[in-house]
Amino acid sequence: MIETLEILARQLRGRIIETSHRAKIPHLGSCLSCADILIALYFAILQIDPAYPHAKQRDRFILSKGHAAPALFQVLAMRGFYPLEWLNTFGEDGSVFAEHPPAPECLPGIEAATGSLGHGLPIALGMALSARIQQENYKVYAILSDGECNEGSIWEAALFASAQKLDHVCVIIDFNKWQATARSCEVMALNPLNEKWSAFGWNVSEVDGHNISALIQTLKHFPAENHKPTAIIAHTIKGKGVSFMEDDNHWHYCIPSEEQLLAAKQELENEKCLC
Repeated sequence: MIETLEILARQLRGRIIETSHRAKIPHLGSCLSCADILIALYFAILQIDPAYPHAKQRDRFILSKGHAAPALFQVLAMRGFYPLEWLNTFGEDGSVFAEHPPAPECLPGIEAATGSLGHGLPIALGMALSARIQQENYKVYAILSDGECNEGSIWEAALFASAQKLDHVCVIIDFNKWQATARSCEVMALNPLNEKWSAFGWNVSEVDGHNISALIQTLKHFPAENHKPTAIIAHTIKGKGVSFMEDDNHWHYCIPSEEQLLAAKQELENEKCLC
């Protein structure tokens, strides 16, 4: 199973890069850093059925770092929420596939329009609180960026989740150590990130965000039994999967050329052959 998921992750990265080149859409590095997390969630963890995207008992997923929408769009298509061919309109005028997730009614599998950093987690907590009020058992997951943890709304939401004992909420922080213009910990004093979330009353664990097996095992330990929300700090590499993109923050905004696209796809294919 893990080998299959690793193949899917490589396919996902290839599709993200190809789409970025064709549509001239940026945020490539941020999409690649969370690719393995998305594959682990959508193919091993989330209780969802693409045939019934609005089922009441479905797990909810919020991409709070909405600038990684190109990765989410691809995963939803790969999971069967809509045909892969729909993504051929990515970035075109009038297309629902833009740089950030649209409103939920625009596309099956999307739970919230996000992109203004700091908003996704409060939405996730509202969903979790609604589940408790309605005595439903679904879980709510949200991916945050490390730069997003600069936002005061994240910490206000973290305090709220702890106070309300929302133990069916799981936050995964894509800790790729970069934000738009600098190292995350140079912009704001994020470290020690583990201790910060712990101090706010959360169960906290750390994991290699590119080890799909480890991600799945960590996610399976949620929810814990102590009535606390869960935060998973996933250590990742921006631009993961393509050597000339890895840990290079230029790929926050750069668009791959034809040559770079071919080089990236060849590298991903070679990695497949080595496995």
